[in-house]
Amino acid sequence: MTSDAAAPLTGGALTRSRILDAAAALMTTVGLTRTTTKQIAREAGCSEAALYKHFRNKEEIFVRVLHERAPRFSDALRRLPDAVGDDRGPARHLEEVALTALHFYRRSFPIAASLFASPELLDTHRRKLDELGTDGPQNAVQHLAAYLTAEQKLGRITSGIDPHAAATLLVGACFHRAFLDLFFDAKAPAGALLPQDEREFATETVRALLDGLRPPGAR
Repeated sequence: MTSDAAAPLTGGALTRSRILDAAAALMTTVGLTRTTTKQIAREAGCSEAALYKHFRNKEEIFVRVLHERAPRFSDALRRLPDAVGDDRGPARHLEEVALTALHFYRRSFPIAASLFASPELLDTHRRKLDELGTDGPQNAVQHLAAYLTAEQKLGRITSGIDPHAAATLLVGACFHRAFLDLFFDAKAPAGALLPQDEREFATETVRALLDGLRPPGAR
């Protein structure tokens, strides 16, 4: 009899997971710049030597935290090519992307913000992304624009709209909402966050976008 539950991590996999959990917690509370590998190892309950068996440096840990401990925005984007032309329609897929983007930016913003306080650290991070072959921040708009372009070719989105501009509008709206959520920290003044419910935010943002994307006569 098989079980759908994932087998518990053991050995090196468990140590690696604990390192990422500890790094995510420290980078969120202390900040990336002030977090050291020594602190991460201590919080993870392992030695620095054990940490370096899994990661080459703090920058690699940071990249892996974003890809493995933040909501999987890149995964949601990579699923879009299979969604082109299906019965659910662009609205449902864009809403799912918007929700995932909102969760990703809300989670990653406090971790990544300190990058911009250090030009050297930001440059190191850019080089690390290239070295590891992982998606950079520009990829969100590129993947989304490719999906919108494919839907355009099927006539389900008007040909008169630039897909990159539309993708930028959706991603930018999610980024801004995540910023406001973090800025107000559940103390937002009346009317500052509308719609208040995040799912309603995703639905209404996509609705506003699609009103300008629907071809003439489409429902």
